[in-house]
Amino acid sequence: MHASHSAVGLPVGRGLFCLLVAGAAWGTAGATAALLHRTGGFGPVTVSFWRYAGGLALLLGVGLLRGSGPRRTADATSGPSRRRVLTVLGTGLGMTVYQTSYFAAVQETGLAVGTVVTMGAGPVLIALGARLLLGERLGGGGTVAVAGALGGLAVLCLDSGGTVRPAGVALALLSAAAYAGLALFTRWRGRAGTGADPLAITAWSCAVGMAALLPFGAAEGLVPHSADLPAVAGLLLYLAAVPTALAYALYFAGAAVVRAATASVIMLIEPVAAAVIAVVVLGERLTAATVYGTALLLAAVAGLAVAEARLAAARRSARA
Repeated sequence: MHASHSAVGLPVGRGLFCLLVAGAAWGTAGATAALLHRTGGFGPVTVSFWRYAGGLALLLGVGLLRGSGPRRTADATSGPSRRRVLTVLGTGLGMTVYQTSYFAAVQETGLAVGTVVTMGAGPVLIALGARLLLGERLGGGGTVAVAGALGGLAVLCLDSGGTVRPAGVALALLSAAAYAGLALFTRWRGRAGTGADPLAITAWSCAVGMAALLPFGAAEGLVPHSADLPAVAGLLLYLAAVPTALAYALYFAGAAVVRAATASVIMLIEPVAAAVIAVVVLGERLTAATVYGTALLLAAVAGLAVAEARLAAARRSARA
């Protein structure tokens, strides 16, 4: 297998582009969830349920247009039946915990802080997990970057401006842990040559998430409490189409062929987009500590990107 391609032939450059678009799309999910909470009275579990239900419906429609149908979609994950089941369950449950905890963190502590903590902690956990589980070394620059990210998180958590709540930070860290597990699992599948059709794995994962969240969503309330049902429906449709069906399919395609730590760096376009939306659209105010913590996190991201680039260049030189 050529080093620049996945098991299904996706070039690494295209994989990076897929991650970039997915990260920008994910950056709008928290704002959409916050608007659904305001306009429809939805809780975080209900938002996640409808997100996956709508995403599944859209992906099944895309499958019919592609002529794949249910049978081809079911066969799209390669390997033994047990491996297919583990892939679907692992990916679906990872998505469910990651997104539901994230939406709960946004509701508890605000979009900007919830997103920055989730996506700031994610690269740290992914880099450590990639080293321990996948043998992908951080290097000296990567270690400095991880330390900088931890410093940024500490500044955010010590913020006394009233926008950072411990419960919200805890939920964001749970979301980060689930995101890291999902990223590492996706990268492992790509390296092992067990990658699946991104649309198929996204559809099956949405089905798992929808089934897992149904009883909790029913208890929380699946019906919107709003007189403006067209606005609620429009927000749900956008959430299902762009940050779910499109973004996850692109993410699974890109993360399978790009190194885990590098993928986590690319995905940090999400908190940048979310922070802008928080201020411009939702009217949130970023405190000085939040801005400083975010700057530390972005500096750590830049350091990790440099470390990854140097490591990739060294490996190319060694093969030459």
